[in-house]
Amino acid sequence: MSENVLCSGCDECAADKIKEAVCINASRIYDSCSDKDCLEDLPVLLTKPGQCMIDKAANVRLNDVNVCNVSIDLQPVPFNKGFYAVDMTFYFDVCLDVFMAPNALPMPVKGLAVFSKRAVLFGSDGSVKVFSSDCNADTPDNQNTPARTCPKAVVQVADPIPLCAKLIDRGCGAPMAPCRIPESVLRRYGGEFVGAEAEKRVLVSVGLFTIVQLERNVQMMIPAFDFCIPHKECVSASEDPCELFGSIEFPTNEFFPSKFPTDQSRPCGCSS
Repeated sequence: MSENVLCSGCDECAADKIKEAVCINASRIYDSCSDKDCLEDLPVLLTKPGQCMIDKAANVRLNDVNVCNVSIDLQPVPFNKGFYAVDMTFYFDVCLDVFMAPNALPMPVKGLAVFSKRAVLFGSDGSVKVFSSDCNADTPDNQNTPARTCPKAVVQVADPIPLCAKLIDRGCGAPMAPCRIPESVLRRYGGEFVGAEAEKRVLVSVGLFTIVQLERNVQMMIPAFDFCIPHKECVSASEDPCELFGSIEFPTNEFFPSKFPTDQSRPCGCSS
């Protein structure tokens, strides 16, 4: 490793502080992609009590939506060595405000919406098996069994944006496609979902931001400066609530919203 690369023109060269070169095992990102999806008219699955309210509702409003789970399946792409198809299924926990009459107060109802997508990324190629001392030979751990070195798919999801919801009668719109729902997701709702016998259906639109990446554990040589020895002393929390409150800064930004940034150009068509 050349000194010029480490210094890059700095007055004090960092190479003088490097003590040794160490080999570490780290997750290297081989490929990644980001996406912005506007998911229109996702059907909402409801349990029997919730569906009974929807069948009698006059209107619905989308209050909130959260991603409660993501199922990820990774498969090699045929005839494209090193590329993998990442199949993702997103499970949205949908909170609806249901209006039984035009001027009535809304009643909350929770349901589930499902969306699937695919991304093809490069994850390199490996043909060895990995064994770890974490695995007990007599009691195999399903998450730690020896496996070939396929990359690991990681999906990052920002908080989805609830856009709108609409109420339609049975028979309107596209039919609901059957989908497999994990047991962990079903337990959140306390029962099975109502199928085609529903009188009315709810469709929601959601804005989704995702980042998908393929990672592999690799051995990398890096320069080491020293061990990470903590220098800060641990301080116990104060039992005096007023003393704790006094350490919190005044929330000025909450009382005075920020102004339009001066370094950004005005939109087209706006006069000065």
